[in-house]
Amino acid sequence: MIKRKLIFTSILFTYFMLVISCNENPEEYAVIITEKGKIFLRFFPEIAPKHVESFKILAREGLYNGTSFHRVIKDFVIQGGDPNSKDGDSFNDGQGGRAGKYFGIGEKDIPDTWTIPAEFNDMKHKKGTLSMARAKENDSAGSQFFICLDSLPTLDGKYTIFGEVIDGMDIVEKIGDAYTPRKRNPYYSRPDGDNPRPNIFMDVEIGIAEELGLELSTVNK
Repeated sequence: MIKRKLIFTSILFTYFMLVISCNENPEEYAVIITEKGKIFLRFFPEIAPKHVESFKILAREGLYNGTSFHRVIKDFVIQGGDPNSKDGDSFNDGQGGRAGKYFGIGEKDIPDTWTIPAEFNDMKHKKGTLSMARAKENDSAGSQFFICLDSLPTLDGKYTIFGEVIDGMDIVEKIGDAYTPRKRNPYYSRPDGDNPRPNIFMDVEIGIAEELGLELSTVNK
């Protein structure tokens, strides 16, 4: 009888410790705030921990605030997160960005050289996928990210997926429909051809659902 009570007490203690642990580390989300509305994001830290960590660090630093979606291609992606998009020169948009911390790539004492090691995974690029942009080298991701407007299997295994849209996909689609010079003139050859006119700026916040005003009971599962 005493042995059974001890086993029951042990199980009960373990359960309460798990509950306390969950309450101490509630899941964090992100919200992208634009003039067109809000986009709520869920992260995948189990498959892309460095990318999630970097994104959260940069968001908390305020790096994303005031940046714009500088690359918008209908039925493809909306891309943003470049601090260069704050300077008023649309020709250099898409050329900037950095990781949120030193991950062993770049010069440790020069933050602008930091990039994130690739964390390619088995997730598929589908409508609403949050993925990290990069240059030609696999380990060259910085702060720029994109959200898919459709299923894009050609990107699978080549870019790191680290989250997804769980509410506000209609806002993503509105941004995808924005006017760009190249939409009006397919022969437009300047580097800002996919940059919306007027610019679509963003702020990014990180927090638990209650802090961000996210109703989890209504989000896309």
